[in-house]
Amino acid sequence: MNTTNTKKVDLIQPDEYFIIQDLIFEWARAIDENRVEDIAKLLDSQGRYTVKSRFNHDRDLPLAVIDCHSAAQLRDRILSMRLANVYEPQHYRHIISGIQVTAREGRIVHTRSNFMVVRTMDLDGEVKVIFTGQAQDIIELQGSDTKFKERLMLFDSRVIETLLVIPI
Repeated sequence: MNTTNTKKVDLIQPDEYFIIQDLIFEWARAIDENRVEDIAKLLDSQGRYTVKSRFNHDRDLPLAVIDCHSAAQLRDRILSMRLANVYEPQHYRHIISGIQVTAREGRIVHTRSNFMVVRTMDLDGEVKVIFTGQAQDIIELQGSDTKFKERLMLFDSRVIETLLVIPI
């Protein structure tokens, strides 16, 4: 039996796992329900939200599609999306895998989960898978005020559409 995996499971209590799961699911649900402004509330005030290709990440290349270094920066991006950007109305639907706890240091928990994002265009109804990848999260457990310290969304493709307006 691999004791390393057993230790990881022992580091997190079931109620803490459900809090983490709820946080990750709420992020996706807020975007899917067009409550995008709510995701900034799930990020620590000094937290970081990054959307980056796996290709760049694996090579330690800095270029990211979105790189917000605080909840305020994320709020500004969302406000710009709502007020300044012109784009065809669309809806996202997130599919999220099981969530794996990979490490814990006190109240800080590291997790990984896979995601797929499907986009439906409002006008013609076109449905398309636009992202698949892995979320690598650092979460600070604070009971009902648990937040992301860091949310790194690594998408698998080296190419993205120019239509990425809504955070994933």
